[in-house]
Amino acid sequence: MPVEMPKGLPFSVDTFSPSSKRKRHHFLTHAHKDHTSGISTHFSYPIYSTHLTKSLVLQHCPQLDDTLFVGIEAGESVVIDDPDGEFQVTAFDANHCPGAVMFLFEGNFGNILHTGDCRLTPECLQNLPEKYISRKGKEPLCRLDYVFLDCTFGRFSQSLPSKQSAIRQVINCIWKHPNAPMVYLTCDLLGQEEILTSIYRTFGSKIRVDKATNPDCFQSLRIIVPEILSEDPSSRFQVFGGFPKLSERATAKIAEAQANFQPEPLIIRPSAMWYACEEERSEIDSRWKIRFNEAIKDQFGVWHVCYSTHSSREELEWALILLAPKRVVSTTPSCWAMELDYVRKHCCDTKISSDDPLWKLLDIDVDACPQVNSPIKIVACSPMVEGPTQSYAELELRPINVSSCKKMLLTLSPPSKRPPVTLFGQARVGLHDSSIAHEAKIIHKRDNPPCVVSKMEQVSVIQEDTNDDSGNRLQNKLVAEDAALQCKKLVRSEPCEKRSENKLDTNDTVMLSEEMRRETYYEYIFENEQVDETAMLCEKLTRKEIHNKCSYSIGSSKSYSDSFRKLYRSMNVPVPKPLPSLVELMNSSKRSRRV
Repeated sequence: MPVEMPKGLPFSVDTFSPSSKRKRHHFLTHAHKDHTSGISTHFSYPIYSTHLTKSLVLQHCPQLDDTLFVGIEAGESVVIDDPDGEFQVTAFDANHCPGAVMFLFEGNFGNILHTGDCRLTPECLQNLPEKYISRKGKEPLCRLDYVFLDCTFGRFSQSLPSKQSAIRQVINCIWKHPNAPMVYLTCDLLGQEEILTSIYRTFGSKIRVDKATNPDCFQSLRIIVPEILSEDPSSRFQVFGGFPKLSERATAKIAEAQANFQPEPLIIRPSAMWYACEEERSEIDSRWKIRFNEAIKDQFGVWHVCYSTHSSREELEWALILLAPKRVVSTTPSCWAMELDYVRKHCCDTKISSDDPLWKLLDIDVDACPQVNSPIKIVACSPMVEGPTQSYAELELRPINVSSCKKMLLTLSPPSKRPPVTLFGQARVGLHDSSIAHEAKIIHKRDNPPCVVSKMEQVSVIQEDTNDDSGNRLQNKLVAEDAALQCKKLVRSEPCEKRSENKLDTNDTVMLSEEMRRETYYEYIFENEQVDETAMLCEKLTRKEIHNKCSYSIGSSKSYSDSFRKLYRSMNVPVPKPLPSLVELMNSSKRSRRV
């Protein structure tokens, strides 16, 4: 099925759905059923197509009105007036089936070539304007912004024979089997009329099409080449339906001839689909080799000839080098354009400028970004947030340029949803709002990483363990205050709220604050990758004092071996601390001894 055109374009191509119906203009490249699906339900005026395509569609959909269609033939141009600005459309032969064309759109949205289904040969590409074709290795004078490309055989690595070569193979296969009383041709698809016409001219015999069993093929041939049609059942050449169950029906025809002691009929299938499927078999079994220069007979008695109305991968690569488009979009749902070497080398640039036509194509208004020097509210968040939430009046106002706003729109990625990893049940205390954490990450990339002195860190330094004597408490307090003062002088620190006056349990507060400070510190290092040396010095001094305050003779981290500590430090994880319940138990026992 064809793909829907992007929202920013005022037209649709080969799609008839509720979404495409909202477009103001509609284009139809050819009359194959997968491209006209839904046209009888979601049609809308006007539909631009060739006269032959219109006739074929009306033949299969008689409920449509002839006035819906606007004629445009290969080589003709039409200027269309549109509220978003007029644009020009030119049709070119697609070398696919009768009436099939490519459309070249030129307007404010850029220069777009939609190939529909096509077989891009040198003769086909020479019909395009010279300004879009490169010469002698140089880029074209005017590059196409987008090519919506038929990549049906984008993964087919073999070189496909031309249509004329395949038709000669069909005729040669018939010449080699003169005793075949009946020749069944699986040419019931639109686009294989040229094969039937060549057989009619070569052997001088009309071709029978059963109107009852194959009405679509009969109606199409009656419009395109009525002179070759025959309804005589005794005609030697007959159209044989390719689907469904071709192998079973072919086996039955051959068995019927053998039962009547008659020569076997000749069954020829001109198609490239069988070759695309058998390519995998040839890669697995080296003894099996596909031949493209002559017909091949399979195990069911069907002779295959590689006849393709789609471009091979080699032809697509050659066409893209000649056209040198900026971007390529596959019209096949599998997006096989990414398989092409040209697309991987020239169309995967992630840098998009503000004046790129991609914005108009996707209907994104880049002018909606704030104007130059307009105030934008930015929430400056530190890795550790404590205390009451900051009011809107305290938010920082900073001028931002439009270009920087566009750059941020393209380069920023959504915040990570990876769950925090914890050891021994230690909960990671930090921000739970992903949006705030993401804003903080943006600002830290833009500014130098600050040395953060959190309120909980100050509380952990000031509050003392009740088991320490007054001399140790005073000494530890002076050392911690001196370290914090040096950090404030050397590095910009974040503003802190007033110290908490809540009467919490001393040891629980020390344990919680140490855990929160360490976890946030490591996360902060991972995000910013660079930390000021003075911040590192401040961190080491504060960590040393808190470690001295939180150590105990029983169950403390000092009782662990050096290898155990190194293991944790190598993973940037703090050494486990005793559970708060054990701390309370030890404190209660010490208080009872003092009494």
